[in-house]
Amino acid sequence: MPLITHNELFQSFVENLVFSSAKTTKYLTMIPWILLILLMLMYCIALPQLLKRAGHKMPWLGYIPVVQFIPVLQVLKHPVWYFVVILCPGVNLLMLIVINVELGIAFGKRTFRNQWFFGALPWYALIKLAFQEKELPFLGPRDWTKTKKSSQREWGEAILFAVIAASLIRTFFIEAFTIPTPSMENSMLVGDYLFVSKVSYGAKIPQTPMSIPFLHNAIPNESMTNSYVDWFSLPYYRLPGLGKVERFDPVVFNYPHGDTIIVDPFLAGHDYYEILRREAMTLAARDAKLPLSAPESYTYYLSKQEEYLNKARIQFRDKKACLSCANDIKRHGGVRPRPMDKKENYVKRCIGLPGETIEIKDHVVHINGQPIQDPEGVMYNYIITCGTAEQFNGVIKRMNVAPSNIQMISGNRALIPFTQADANTVKELGGVQEFKLYVDSLQEENRMAMFPNLPKEPYNHWTVDNFGPLHIPYQGETIELTQDNVDLYRHTIVNYEGNTLEQRDGKVYLNGAEATTYTFKQDYYWMMGDNRHHSVDSRFWGWVPEDHIVGKPVFTWFSKNQQGHNHSTSVRWNRVFRLVN
Repeated sequence: MPLITHNELFQSFVENLVFSSAKTTKYLTMIPWILLILLMLMYCIALPQLLKRAGHKMPWLGYIPVVQFIPVLQVLKHPVWYFVVILCPGVNLLMLIVINVELGIAFGKRTFRNQWFFGALPWYALIKLAFQEKELPFLGPRDWTKTKKSSQREWGEAILFAVIAASLIRTFFIEAFTIPTPSMENSMLVGDYLFVSKVSYGAKIPQTPMSIPFLHNAIPNESMTNSYVDWFSLPYYRLPGLGKVERFDPVVFNYPHGDTIIVDPFLAGHDYYEILRREAMTLAARDAKLPLSAPESYTYYLSKQEEYLNKARIQFRDKKACLSCANDIKRHGGVRPRPMDKKENYVKRCIGLPGETIEIKDHVVHINGQPIQDPEGVMYNYIITCGTAEQFNGVIKRMNVAPSNIQMISGNRALIPFTQADANTVKELGGVQEFKLYVDSLQEENRMAMFPNLPKEPYNHWTVDNFGPLHIPYQGETIELTQDNVDLYRHTIVNYEGNTLEQRDGKVYLNGAEATTYTFKQDYYWMMGDNRHHSVDSRFWGWVPEDHIVGKPVFTWFSKNQQGHNHSTSVRWNRVFRLVN
């Protein structure tokens, strides 16, 4: 999730040579577009001549971009539905290579060398075939009925067809995902394998189409080499879907804060901005010679916040030890950006819709000031105390609680997530001395852990159970930009909507021009996990932009316990081929 391996010296050389300046990167991103434009021009020049020699009745169609592939498919005797594949970004690059090679074969260019020539250098090969090799007759597609294909060719064609078909299905229709964390228990368990519908909300056109099939964003090696080319990208576009995201829909989306990652298999899926803040606080506490937990340490950090954030950025960029990370992940591969469609995939449930105001009071969600009923299966932490260890273990076994969901407090006292139905059952079990709902109260500063991650009132006292009120932006909404709210919307305006934002002399500048208002370009959604006290969701990193929405989970096709979560690897047959609620 290696075609080519690179040692560190070669990687450093490439990075310094090619990506040494923004101007070089800009020119580099233009190369594939130039090649693509030249290819389209070449088709308009060469295809009318080749179609005429192939005996097509309307060779002039070769002058019309894109439409020109319909007569080409006809003379090559391919079904017309191949034309749909040519329109699909990503797989169409493979299809164009196939068509170029088959055009050469149809005019007698059938050697292995010729096929590579037409596949790799069509700009020259097809022009040469059309104008310099006019004597070559049109032989038509190669007839394999009288010739046995080699096993290598049969396997190659089968693999190519499978790759194209599977890429089309997983990009535009349905894709398989795995649940790695307990944030959506009880509806989706760790080890569930889901099929996610792309047509429910409309499939997104791949923005980084040049990528290794079936690998989301990285080749599984120590350096987490990108599985895609990021210097050739397409603009965001979503195909029409069956509907829009509605309240309580389970939704798969690209992790909003995943635009930057720390190159480590564990850290890559976590919030870079939160890790950066934690590291900056750790550096500040070290310099102040104070415990990280001391209030004075936090006060000292706030007095020099930008200084220590820059120190942390440089430390991560230079691949230095992560002081705030666990001992086994102090070493890492530096920092790397990721395009939107290559961010990690998350799954949560939509709780707040565009334009609504969300607030959480003592764990009860309010929308526009009114409490809403939790969807069935939502879990909260309960404080449970038993008389003996044997009674405590009996409750755990009776309720089938996963070991990773147990947070021991002391002795036989623990925090454990239960649904309301399970909580009613636990109350009746013998040996339970104390059983009550845990609510994260407003006791002390959260140190910017909760969205919008700002060290000022009222945000610095929000918790997972007492949060808001907070308005969710919607497409077309215009807000006033003030010194009080600009920090609240800064990440959205810059990172999600592609603007520049500066503050100078008490004024706000958008894209270099002074601005007093801002109009949002898209809708935003509020996502929360069903396992409310074990979910890092919108309460921590904010609303999800519409262009990050991937699809809707429809059913579980396989489910297996995970050793690290359940201390078991058995198949959960009762969850196989089960619809997702």
